[in-house]
Order: sequence, then structure tokens, then C-alpha cells
Amino acid sequence: MEASKVIHAIYTDDDVLMSAVKKVKAEKHHIEEIYTPFPVHGLDKAMGLAPTRIAITSFMYGCVGLTVAIVMMNFIMIEDWPQDIGGKPSFSYLENMPAFVPIMFELTVFFAAHLMVITFYLRSRMWPFKKAENPDPRTTDDHFLMEIPVHDNEESLAALLKDTGAVEIKIVDKDEDAH
Repeated sequence: MEASKVIHAIYTDDDVLMSAVKKVKAEKHHIEEIYTPFPVHGLDKAMGLAPTRIAITSFMYGCVGLTVAIVMMNFIMIEDWPQDIGGKPSFSYLENMPAFVPIMFELTVFFAAHLMVITFYLRSRMWPFKKAENPDPRTTDDHFLMEIPVHDNEESLAALLKDTGAVEIKIVDKDEDAH
């Protein structure tokens, strides 16, 4: 049951946290998670996380929105119920496309934004009524928490974290913490 133990190191400054992450990674320790009250620039690179692919999904969702806009406007304004608006008859989609550009733009942005947010929440496993996984409420205000798994190296890891500027170090059993 030793693998279920983690060490929580609390930091009070983001610059100290950033240098601590670099030192811990240099010592070949795996950082499970870092909880911060605000985004820390460069932290993902320092932790060695893979780049996000949310921009690719955003582009694909925008393409879906553009396609929906084109198909919708062609059906509504050209095929189903063509109207003579301001003396401009609706003979073909291409003749009227300049008037449809704002709608195409808006639906592209609408689909990209909304589907990207839904994708982010699902990918982050943040669905409605989910219990918060934050191990220390102070990390929502002004503290930073680094979580590292412990594998029979509690003393050396605690000493390393103390040297990096941690103001508080706690060893926690993840199984007990989950209940």
C-alpha cells in the first residue's frame, strides 16, 4: 500500500514553485499534480506536459459551424423559401453569398467556442455535480501545492522539497483522502 501515499508540498510564491518544479524534475521525481490559484506561465513546460490539442479541435469545430451555416442558409434562403429582399432575388447561393458572410462568421465562432468549452470540461472530467478534487482549499486563494507520489523515499523527498522553499510538507494517504 506504499504506492498510494503522496507528499504535499505547499509554496507561497509562484517563482519559488517554478524553480522547485525544475529541481524536483532534475532529481527524476514524478510530479503527479500541481494546484495553483491562477495559471502559472511556463509551468506546463517545466513539468514536461505534452502540448494541448484544444486548438486543433477548435479549428475542426469552426469548420463544422461554417458547414452548418452554409447548408442552413442555402436551404432556408435559396431552396425552401426564397424571398426578394430589397430588390435582390435569391436565384443562387453564390450570388447572395456576400450577404451571408456575417452569419457564416457568427456560426463558425459559435460552434468553435461552445464545443471547445464542452470538450475542455469533458476532457478535464469536470461534469456537473462532481465533487472537487482540490486537496487543500488554500490553493484557491494564495498557496501552491505540489503532489508527488512516495515510494519508500519520504525522508529524502521531504528534505529536497524543504530545500526548494516549501513552507509546509505533508505525507497523505490518497485512499483515505478520497473518502
